[in-house]
Amino acid sequence: MKKVLVMEDEANIRSFVVINLKRAGYETIEAGDGAEALEQIRKNPDIKVALLDIMLPGEMDGFEVCRRIRAGNSQMGIIMLTARTQEMDKVTGLMTGADDYVTKPFSPAELTARVDALYRRTGGDQTQSTDEIAQPPFLLNTRNRTLSKNGKPVKLTQVEYSIVKLFMENPGKALSREEILVAVWGKDYIGELKIVDVNIRRLRVKLEDDPQNPSRVMTVWGYGYKWGA
Repeated sequence: MKKVLVMEDEANIRSFVVINLKRAGYETIEAGDGAEALEQIRKNPDIKVALLDIMLPGEMDGFEVCRRIRAGNSQMGIIMLTARTQEMDKVTGLMTGADDYVTKPFSPAELTARVDALYRRTGGDQTQSTDEIAQPPFLLNTRNRTLSKNGKPVKLTQVEYSIVKLFMENPGKALSREEILVAVWGKDYIGELKIVDVNIRRLRVKLEDDPQNPSRVMTVWGYGYKWGA
């Protein structure tokens, strides 16, 4: 499992980040302050990427945590999270050893893309077999978050990718609309179930040879959908 440290003192923000990273296939290790973050790194030496909030309670801010990580680990990827937009904060973060920074508020897609890119650069994805799900004619690459059909790329939105990944991880299993909604949008999503149906219709256009008679994304009447493997 790909491990990412999330150091953020505000529980709601930390929960938001954790949910989206888990959805993207990461195992998250949480910390509410600098001391806890360093202890978690000691306990989990296989953490490849750390997300560090700059503003923290106590004597140790994100910059100092970054310095201490770098003092003992030159390979770990570090992304600074900051609510401030001053150029000096960005420069300071990079100068203390950070690889990247994300300014709040940020979108889940942006954050996941940054983590994915940094994880690849740290060499975290070494085992190719665990990065691909092959169900001909489809091949899902979970490292690059891409899908191909008969060797040709299929352009997917982040939501569509998440739905396909859920299906391909559960071939032949009937998934209710509620299950899909929670898995892809999160349990705290406020909206209507029909958003699932809308995205399924879009997926069928992209994936099926005949979208009107789907053979892959199949309807389970009165319940939800399943992936015909």
